[in-house]
Amino acid sequence: MRNVLVVVPCYNEAQRLDAAAFAAYAAAEPGVRFLFVDDGSQDATAQVLAALVARCPERLQFVSLSRNGGKAEAVRQGFLRAFAAEPAPDAVAFWDADLATPLADIGAFAEVLERSPRFTAVFGSRVNLLGRDVRRKLWRHYLGRVFATAASAVLRLPIYDTQCGAKLLRNTAAVRAVFAERFVSPWIFDVEILARLGRELAAAGGPPLREVVYEFPLMVWRDVAGSKVRLRHFVTVFFDLLRIWWRGGRPR
Repeated sequence: MRNVLVVVPCYNEAQRLDAAAFAAYAAAEPGVRFLFVDDGSQDATAQVLAALVARCPERLQFVSLSRNGGKAEAVRQGFLRAFAAEPAPDAVAFWDADLATPLADIGAFAEVLERSPRFTAVFGSRVNLLGRDVRRKLWRHYLGRVFATAASAVLRLPIYDTQCGAKLLRNTAAVRAVFAERFVSPWIFDVEILARLGRELAAAGGPPLREVVYEFPLMVWRDVAGSKVRLRHFVTVFFDLLRIWWRGGRPR
């Protein structure tokens, strides 16, 4: 897949953003473009992004939102701009700015879609198998497993990891419809992406969701210091999951 646009949501990332890594990857991979979305940051994120984009303006862009709307809305706004980009991307990704998932995996994700036309989405999955280097805080791992079990029940989908911040979606009518409206939750919009995609596929007489989503087991993932997610948010997300379920988050 030669034309991928990666949305990178940023909120107060001036101290964490590895500008050199993004610039080096963009220079080495002409088929990949980046769109950084500054989500109303209160630090020097906009200045850092402006300097980064100046290093490779043909493949790096950024947009500043007037106020902080949360990660879900930052990603959605990035996707809307990506869908309108010229040339139109074959696939659009979103990638956490802290590079907990290495940029090198973008190519591996794209290869999955290129090899298998039946897949619409590739989701990174943090499975700590032998031979892999997946490092997560213990409390986040176990709470994540509880949440993943609940999300699987709501979606009726045996997915291992809904919340990894590395995802790639093919640019299709169904995917564009997923991002047309604001998400219910600022934290677990990943679950809503799946729920909406399942509904869009069902409405169009397409295949079941489980046949179009590929979970990619990551070789490396690091729990980077400075995450915006706190323990108290895990209480909120279960209520958000109920709201998604109530709105019909049960794809076939």
